[in-house]
Amino acid sequence: MHGGGPPVRPGQPLAAEYTTENLELLEAGCTNMQRHIENCIKFGVPVVVAINQFAQDSMAELELIRKIALASGAADAVITNHWGKGSAGASDLATAVVKTCETPANFKFLYDVKASIQDKITTIVKEIYRGDGVEFSEEALEQIARYAAQGFNDLPICMAKTHLSFSADPTAKGAPTGFTIPIREVRCSAGAGFIFPIVGTMSTMPGLPTRPCFYDVDLDCQTGVVSGLF
Repeated sequence: MHGGGPPVRPGQPLAAEYTTENLELLEAGCTNMQRHIENCIKFGVPVVVAINQFAQDSMAELELIRKIALASGAADAVITNHWGKGSAGASDLATAVVKTCETPANFKFLYDVKASIQDKITTIVKEIYRGDGVEFSEEALEQIARYAAQGFNDLPICMAKTHLSFSADPTAKGAPTGFTIPIREVRCSAGAGFIFPIVGTMSTMPGLPTRPCFYDVDLDCQTGVVSGLF
């Protein structure tokens, strides 16, 4: 999809672009993987790419991914098919991870947690997403000022953003640039210890208590009646 292929929709068969060999489309889509590799390397740690092999994948496709991953700076890129062979299908990957973990690393954070909340968000947008900048709503700026006044400025940032694109637009595939990230709201999870900006129309899931209410839901198999607290 990141190379320009059609959308993948749940419950519908994959398009022919994904079930037949298409090296041109695959190579174009690898720009997304390349950016992820570059981002991980920014933290000073080596990267291992797991190439998940499925029945319709050709060896030419798998080798192309491996070649591009290594050329992009990955310490290793391993073809793995644990979906079909279980743990035996992931043994080569496990060996590569162990070997890579034994090599020197120079881990570093992306930003200083003592920087302002706005600066930390902007750093993520520019360094990880490759966006041009950030557009903060008035509400977001008011929330940021309140959290700073309450002593939460030094918490790290956890962005609530679509996983389908580096941008805030889920349809912008590959490795887009030249966009602005809209921050409409900023929330604080003081107990967990992080600030999480809400990017665009992104929704968040509610937290669960220690004992979720589904424990109190009961199904009468004879009548089909469901009872309990919802």
